[in-house]
Amino acid sequence: MRILLVEDDVLLGDAIQAGLKQSGYAVDWMRDGVTADQALGTEAYAAVVLDLGLPRLDGLEVLRRLRSRGAPMPVLILTARDTVDDRIKGLDAGADDYLLKPFDMGELAARLRALVRRASGKAELLLQAGGVQLDPAAHRVLYRDQVVELSPKEFAVLHALILSTGKVLSRAQLEEQLYAWGEEVESNAVEVHIHHLRRKLFPELIETIRGVGYLIRDDKKA
Repeated sequence: MRILLVEDDVLLGDAIQAGLKQSGYAVDWMRDGVTADQALGTEAYAAVVLDLGLPRLDGLEVLRRLRSRGAPMPVLILTARDTVDDRIKGLDAGADDYLLKPFDMGELAARLRALVRRASGKAELLLQAGGVQLDPAAHRVLYRDQVVELSPKEFAVLHALILSTGKVLSRAQLEEQLYAWGEEVESNAVEVHIHHLRRKLFPELIETIRGVGYLIRDDKKA
């Protein structure tokens, strides 16, 4: 999953980016509101972690602009502004959740998982498709009650496809979720990850829609 982190505090931003990467996220880190607004206007993110006290453009204005464009991506606000009025303003501007500084990285990661899950219409904690069970919190995949060892990128591809069960994801869409800015993307990386997933799980799990992308079918509609 690709996350946008907007935080001007270098030490805190570096710690959050490292923690989210350890949790399996690809993270783009912006340090001011103008740059964040530009990124949100051009890139697709699974979620946004947004500080309010930003230089050049306040976090609330970044959020208002995002919602005015009709963007549905979930937004988690990080802030030291702890008054009820501040929280109301953030939620009314379109935030989905609110976390006060200082905070625990485990809680931040858990709140992000919940936001991504709800945004994808998945209420359950464990994601399932075709007999495969994926646990985002434990970063674990089970098939036929056996743990299947996946690389971080393979897990990310499977996670994205299961979250979008019944919908075709193009190679470009998968790449957007796998890699942050500045990370080198090999031309056939997605195909390689799909190949490995089919070999480690079973070939029919992920269907190739020629010329379009990849699909995990919805068992309930099959």
